Amino acid sequence: MLNSTDKIIKHKTGLLNLAEELGNVSKACQVMRCSRDTFYRYKSAVEDGGVEALFERTRRKPNLANRIDEAAERAVIKSATDFPAFGEARTSNELRTGFVRY
Repeated sequence: MLNSTDKIIKHKTGLLNLAEELGNVSKACQVMRCSRDTFYRYKSAVEDGGVEALFERTRRKPNLANRIDEAAERAVIKSATDFPAFGEARTSNELRTGFVRY
């Protein structure tokens, strides 16, 4: 029996416990309204890393190629706060021509 009071994984541990209690994975998945594939993913995660492995992990990795340098980012933010009526095109033009200095 797995025990967790954490709200995030309570449903997952409940599914695993129900399957163990009933002795029937299909019936437990039917009662909990999830697929057997999901059950076996949860079971594999618990076997590999314990109950802590059931917590959600982000799969996205940040794309650092889309970042600009800090000075340019600060200039854009300062321009946007100082001149909120400027649109993105005008802000870009003003910063490019050097009319607004930061």
